Amino acid sequence: MRNGILFLFVILLAIFPLLFLKNAEFGGADGQAEEAIIEVAPDYEPWFHAIWEPPSGEIESLLFSLQAAIGAIIIGYVIGYGKARKKYSSSKE
Repeated sequence: MRNGILFLFVILLAIFPLLFLKNAEFGGADGQAEEAIIEVAPDYEPWFHAIWEPPSGEIESLLFSLQAAIGAIIIGYVIGYGKARKKYSSSKE
């Protein structure tokens, strides 16, 4: 029951901004940081430039999502491995 309520809360938390903030711009922290740097130091020159720029925003989002999925899989594996190791090592003793 508690998991169902938490799941419902997460869904509502994700949908709430989309329903009530219709014309809002959901930008990332990178853009805000760039604006702040330009405001503080307009003549700032970056130390380096990207080696490769994705051809579109959709591909950039895809790569970001893929990176997040791979990270989640690794973290889930490590946590699951630790729990299984703990469970099976204590049952043999």
